[in-house]
Amino acid sequence: MSGSCVRELFKMIIKNINDETLPFKVKKYFKKYSDSKWCLELSESKFYNTVIVIPAIAEFENIKLLLDSLAENDKKYFDETLIVFAINNLPDAEITVKADNKNSIELFKSIINKEENELNSKILNSGLNFGLVDMSTSGNEMPQKDGGVGVARKTGMDLALTVFNYESSSKKVIVCLDADCTVSQNYITEINKEFTSRNLFAAYVNFHHSHNGSEEQQLAIICYEIFLRNYVLGLKYAKSPYGFHTIGSTMACDYESYIKIQGMNKRKAAEDFYFMEKLAKNVKVQSIRTATVFPSGRGSWRVPFGTGQRVNRYLSHAKNEYLLYNPGSFRMLKEWLNVFLAADNFTSERYMELAGQINPAVKSFLIEQSFEKAWDKILANSGKAEQIQRQKSLWFDGFRTLKFIHFLRDNGFPSVSMFDALDSMFQLNSTHFKIERESKIPDKDIQLKYLEILRKQA
Repeated sequence: MSGSCVRELFKMIIKNINDETLPFKVKKYFKKYSDSKWCLELSESKFYNTVIVIPAIAEFENIKLLLDSLAENDKKYFDETLIVFAINNLPDAEITVKADNKNSIELFKSIINKEENELNSKILNSGLNFGLVDMSTSGNEMPQKDGGVGVARKTGMDLALTVFNYESSSKKVIVCLDADCTVSQNYITEINKEFTSRNLFAAYVNFHHSHNGSEEQQLAIICYEIFLRNYVLGLKYAKSPYGFHTIGSTMACDYESYIKIQGMNKRKAAEDFYFMEKLAKNVKVQSIRTATVFPSGRGSWRVPFGTGQRVNRYLSHAKNEYLLYNPGSFRMLKEWLNVFLAADNFTSERYMELAGQINPAVKSFLIEQSFEKAWDKILANSGKAEQIQRQKSLWFDGFRTLKFIHFLRDNGFPSVSMFDALDSMFQLNSTHFKIERESKIPDKDIQLKYLEILRKQA
């Protein structure tokens, strides 16, 4: 079915065939949590085990680079993998954005319709399967009020549920990627292999930000990646259940986990953080280190915070970017989690007493977060020890963990010069690396040495 719309196909499935073809849980999910008006255009009606979802806005040139990167992958799993691009914008988007998106839509329509031209000949000959979600042209735009990367991701991920081969015993995996990335040549193969061989439910793929552009742009993204990895290293040191990366272009989960957490959220930013946090509250999030995503290190206007905005901020010299959270705050987190996540359960008064013994700032944070009221409610509503234990990690979740670190930063544990902080973090994690440097902010080569160590640890 050239250019067939899977939204219509899905309606037909719901109406005409039994539950064995489409799982009841998928039908139930669509009824409760998916209100998408968009459809998925495909070159043929077939089913897959892996669907890679890529939102894109004004990314035509980067899309071509990503397609080349995907086409260079090992072909072993191409036949059972679908790559879905959700080309999106708001109704009031600038003319240049809509024109760029029009080029992307035309490219994918030519691929779907197997119309070979100068741009797509390599892709058509690669054996890759592509789908298109038009969230850009007149009448198909995202809603002005709520539209953003969350809506684009959710739409593509929801539609992925309509094209899985549910009769196959293989894992059915939804993978997130971004249009300004490239990937390693084993990307598709390793994601398939890792989810199957390790029986993964949720994961993030290893990443290395691309170091392109001017010297200052390269320094900006090195600085930001150090910030990201140092935070995760601190969480790992503290043995936090939320010690993983939350980068949209690296996320993956099986379809059952996706349904279990009621799908992707519609946030305009930080959709990846909240998605991964919600996964971690329900299944174990693990890492896939055998493949690599290479996100762009550019500045960007597309989201209000994240990589693009941090690079922009660095380049604007608005503030000192060479600061990291105080390693002492992660020591406090570790001590608190050792107490709170232990098998023993105490009264709220006893926990407050123990928090004060760790550090007065820890106790102050719990007071600010109304811990005593929350804990008393947990004890009253949880009958079994396992339920109480689960409620502990649900209450002290990834967002509250970040609040904890920020509270300590503002109450006795101020930020520390970046490379001094890294030296201390390496010591805390028993990393026996000593990098010689002659200044607080060393040159790029020395910074890269620090980053390489971090990449091995977090």
